[in-house]
Amino acid sequence: MRHNPVKHKVLSGSRSIGTFVFEFDTTGIGRLAAQAGAEFIVYDMEHTGWSVETIRMLIATTRATEAVPLVRIPATDYDFISRVLDMGAMGIMTPMCESAAQARTLVASAKYPPVGRRGAAFTVAHDDYTGGSIVDKMDTANRETLLIAQIETAAGLASVNEIAAVEGIDVLWIGHFDLSNSLGIPGQFDHPLFVDALGQVLAACERHRKVPGFLASDIPAGRKLLEQGFRMLAYGGDLWLYQSSLREGIAALQSH
Repeated sequence: MRHNPVKHKVLSGSRSIGTFVFEFDTTGIGRLAAQAGAEFIVYDMEHTGWSVETIRMLIATTRATEAVPLVRIPATDYDFISRVLDMGAMGIMTPMCESAAQARTLVASAKYPPVGRRGAAFTVAHDDYTGGSIVDKMDTANRETLLIAQIETAAGLASVNEIAAVEGIDVLWIGHFDLSNSLGIPGQFDHPLFVDALGQVLAACERHRKVPGFLASDIPAGRKLLEQGFRMLAYGGDLWLYQSSLREGIAALQSH
């Protein structure tokens, strides 16, 4: 079973920077992101409509690099969690986590007994088709798998301390657009309600030794988030980075 450098890095107090992938389901996208320096890549199933077969390909090609493949599943459901992990994902992000019970479902579905109830399949993709001690593999998987709960609703915010207290949850990740929508201030990230929400999540992370995470849309925003204490940061997503870079280049040439 593989060592998860991102998990150990952020849990030890350091920070890790990666990216999201929503659009380019190619055999090269993981390698491109890794060569650019992304320490982790979150492949999105919530908003893309990608099938498990597509996710399997993306995970497999990313595991050939030093980047850690993570998957945001569409719902906190055992079938999604266990299948994605068996395909070789090294971590799971669950959207709209609103209760400690939901967080416990994520942990139980992702961890092998006696910690959880994940079904056993070995000499498959997640253990690189190798033999060896099943007990050692389960212990390593339980230790190395990164579990991320997204706080992105008013209900999740109200339960943030209870969610953060769940053993096995590693990261509380703010879904900023959905959270602002849920708070009735869509896209108003400077609004006092949203600023207060960030403070609540950061305080819960500090209190319960969890890692705060966020998706930065640009470099100035990312720098500010790092200064605020966010230690797991995704810089943009494939489609937005491509469009932004292309727009900048075309505009520069047109104005020449």
